[in-house]
Amino acid sequence: MPGRFFLTRPVADLAAQLGVSPWPTSNAPPRQNMAPGEEIIVLQNGALSHMRWGIIPVGRKNARGRPVMETIINARSETVFDKTAFAGVGRAVIPVDGWYEWTGEKRRKTAWAISSKDGSPLYFAAITDVWNAPGGLSVPQVAAVTCAPNADVEPIHHRMGVLLRVQDIPIWQGDDLDAAKALMRPWPEGLLDIREATDTDWSKP
Repeated sequence: MPGRFFLTRPVADLAAQLGVSPWPTSNAPPRQNMAPGEEIIVLQNGALSHMRWGIIPVGRKNARGRPVMETIINARSETVFDKTAFAGVGRAVIPVDGWYEWTGEKRRKTAWAISSKDGSPLYFAAITDVWNAPGGLSVPQVAAVTCAPNADVEPIHHRMGVLLRVQDIPIWQGDDLDAAKALMRPWPEGLLDIREATDTDWSKP
């Protein structure tokens, strides 16, 4: 389950692979450690933009009719289509070079950097919302969608993000709900590079 992302390749290269314009994210600097609550680059409806990572669920309620209190950073694929807390959300993609996970006890945690073996970007399925903040400010927000881990990630974490192939991105954002649900599965095994992160890769959470 992604706790931090990293995206260090030029946005222009990412946009070229996706076939979209890099504007207005063109000047985004390389980032080794993107944390919840920060703005990250998101692909939605054929365009790149910045969104806050973490959905503030103002006005959203759970199945019991009670307000959802915690900020939603990751949403479970098993319930994202059914929970009332996610009613009306949009669908988008978070493009990154990889993400970090941690194992071990407090003060003895080991950080792991996870990326694709072939060096290509990874595309996380995501949901979006807009927080209407005080003063009339509208804040676009995003949360990654997670599923059970594959055999590569399982030793590190009990969840992983739902990863999409480039050709699956239009399906995830399309109107065919059954086709989108079919994408909610672990990434095929053997395609990820998992290595211990060094101090130059990240800052401790």
